[in-house]
Amino acid sequence: MAVMTTTDAVIADDLAYAEAVETAVKAAAAYYAGGDSALDDDAYDRLVRAIVAWETDHPEQVLPESPTGKVAGGAAEGDVPHIQPMLSLDNVFSAEQFATWAASLERRIGRPVAAWSVEPKLDGLAVAARYREGKLVQLITRGDGTAGEDVSHAIGTLAGLPETLAEPVTLEIRGEVLMTAAQFERALAVRTEHGGEPFANPRSASAGTLRAKDRPYRLEMTFFGYGCLPLPAIDAALAERLSGSGHSDLMAYIADLGVHTTAATQVPARTATAVEEVQARVEEIAALRAELPFGIDGIVIKADAAADQQAAGSGSRAPRWAIAWKLPAVEKVTRLLNVEWNVGRTGIIAPRAVLEPVEIDGSTVTYATLHNPNDITRRDLRIGDQVMVYKAGDIIPRIEAPLAHLRTGTEQPIAFPETCPQCGSGIDTSEQRWRCERGRDCHLVASVSYAVGRDQLDIEGLGLTRVVQLTDAGLIKDFADLFTLTRDQLLTLERMGPTSTDNLLAAIEQAKSRPLSRVLCALGVRGTGRSMSRRIARYFATMDHIRNTDAEAMQKVEGIGVEKAPVIVAELAQLAPVIDKLVAAGVNMTEPGATPPSADGAEGAMALGPLHGMTVVVTGAMTGPLEKLSRNQMNELIERAGGKSSSSVSKRTSLLVGGEGAGSKRTKAEDLAIRIVSPDEFAELVADLLL
Repeated sequence: MAVMTTTDAVIADDLAYAEAVETAVKAAAAYYAGGDSALDDDAYDRLVRAIVAWETDHPEQVLPESPTGKVAGGAAEGDVPHIQPMLSLDNVFSAEQFATWAASLERRIGRPVAAWSVEPKLDGLAVAARYREGKLVQLITRGDGTAGEDVSHAIGTLAGLPETLAEPVTLEIRGEVLMTAAQFERALAVRTEHGGEPFANPRSASAGTLRAKDRPYRLEMTFFGYGCLPLPAIDAALAERLSGSGHSDLMAYIADLGVHTTAATQVPARTATAVEEVQARVEEIAALRAELPFGIDGIVIKADAAADQQAAGSGSRAPRWAIAWKLPAVEKVTRLLNVEWNVGRTGIIAPRAVLEPVEIDGSTVTYATLHNPNDITRRDLRIGDQVMVYKAGDIIPRIEAPLAHLRTGTEQPIAFPETCPQCGSGIDTSEQRWRCERGRDCHLVASVSYAVGRDQLDIEGLGLTRVVQLTDAGLIKDFADLFTLTRDQLLTLERMGPTSTDNLLAAIEQAKSRPLSRVLCALGVRGTGRSMSRRIARYFATMDHIRNTDAEAMQKVEGIGVEKAPVIVAELAQLAPVIDKLVAAGVNMTEPGATPPSADGAEGAMALGPLHGMTVVVTGAMTGPLEKLSRNQMNELIERAGGKSSSSVSKRTSLLVGGEGAGSKRTKAEDLAIRIVSPDEFAELVADLLL
């Protein structure tokens, strides 16, 4: 049920129709073969809708290779048969179209739909994961819907798809593989570092990565389950147990088995009993689209009850009890005004596009990423070009392509820097990403400002102006030099009297006692941030153990893969002089409550804290003893107390800390009968750690 929209192209004649079919077939083939299609999901959908419109008016001219009416546009193939067909979804694009579809479904089953499940339509690649006695044994792509490609080589690489379930059951879990915003940005960096062309978008990146077997690097992806298929012939007991379970019940079941579902996101699936409720939920999810850490291209609406699904049945391409409400594309055309060259904390020289302001997905975009100089050359970008700008989730907007056919002849080539724009030193151009030859020393002010920030060393009184003063005066060459500053040195600076000097020295002294995770974060190692620094510190317990580890041992830390581990180890080696100065200055190099891993590599145990084994969600404004803590500091506090911090409420949540203005998360916690405490009550629970 593909419905034309006002933005769809119109095919004028049979020649244009043939060209459109050829373009669609090539795009689908490229996507399902390697994930490198030039068309994103929305552009492909619009093209196919135009083809459908032409074929509806000219049924006698339908070409046999047309992608219409075929799962995956007829492009995907596979040799592993599916237990049940793995179908696509039909689409609607408005409240009116959904109401019409819902009414037709209720006429088909002869009664009102008992309940609707409403969940985000994740923009990734559908796969089937087969478990035998709780062990993941096979991964299969959707393929043509009847058979798919075996991609079991990807087992162990997908976050959210455990290799062992919480129960030894035999079943098939179907879901979507995608890259989150953070994973996609990391994938772009890793791919270009290895000489590859940047991925077109997160969806094609996921498709290509899932199939890749011979790359010299690995990229992280995430799995979200959306279906559960019991296997009566193999596990009759489970099939009987789940018999008659609706969609929402099945999703709750696989979540309890340890599989990611949308229940763990900011937009969990919910049920509604009326069409108006469905429409309200669609609007709610659409409004959150720009804030999500992963791409969505619509909302999936399903008849939730098994009886309603069975009564509706399925067609050859799509089930009749489910529909995809597609959202508008998150791309617009605007003009490239300029290119700025910025230097990061590690010396990376990154181009940034300056755009004529354009509104995309509810926000005004004035800048976009350009990845690296090779990317600019490959795309033949020029100042003054009309460009297609793409945005999805929290990913920084990026330029998809110049519209060369709109050029007027006034466009100018983009000038590349010959020396470092920050310090004037030479540029190392030996890799895809250019770097200042001085590396970290190039951007000393930014590096030090980051290190003393609230979520790192938290040194009060060291704002940007003061850091500039210290560097200009030659008093610091890196942030470790802060710990050897003397009172006499500080008094020589402008606007530094005795009181402000003593206060700053006291704040620096206090920073010496920060936990190792904060110190590690302050170092600014590529591939680590606040949460990853906490994981590394908790695993190794001391800086000595971190510095003495190799890439293989570093991979044992949750979230660190084969491509990230050697980068972290190498950067720590480069930072040895800074770390040595920190140690000599008496800065703490241990993580409270953590013990080092054993000689055989087994992870050390954290001391049992008051939140041991608990999953804690924090929402609303904190007050009392917690008032000055940032959300990151709250997460750090939870983990030091033995708990696990989470951003979403689910059945696995143990405790919710509800501050002022707590909204939907508190409501959901109440619905799930989860324990809720005030900031003051939580402060009492972790009182020993607040001292």
